[in-house]
Amino acid sequence: MSFKQFFIEKLSLFFMLTTLITIAICVIGSAFDADARFGYAAMMTPLRYAACCVLPTFATYSRRELKKQELIARMALELVLIEAVMLFFAFTSPVIDTNRISVVLVIAGSVLIIYIMARFFSWLRESAEARVLNEDLQRFRQLHGE
Repeated sequence: MSFKQFFIEKLSLFFMLTTLITIAICVIGSAFDADARFGYAAMMTPLRYAACCVLPTFATYSRRELKKQELIARMALELVLIEAVMLFFAFTSPVIDTNRISVVLVIAGSVLIIYIMARFFSWLRESAEARVLNEDLQRFRQLHGE
């Protein structure tokens, strides 16, 4: 895959993560601090988190097709890096109560859930694209008598 295609995929991932992170912040915030109120600057938080979570995904870039074990290892590294980034943000944030283990576990769990959901949605999109390509190829072969 070319770097341009890879970059476009990561841009798509950024917007997907922004949406999923916004939902997670709303759900977790409602559960742990429902009365909190924030200014407009807080609306940038999901964008910053998504951007910082996309950066570790560049570890999976390769010009050649990765073997299954290589892909799994890179995805595991990617997840560990994303977890580390998000937990770093949590522990350095003055508004997140990381003294409560439940808060830390919920953050780590939500990162895992978001990671799985993003991978699943990406797989759905790629499967749909592959299906369309295969259908187009089949039509092309029928038209040209192959």
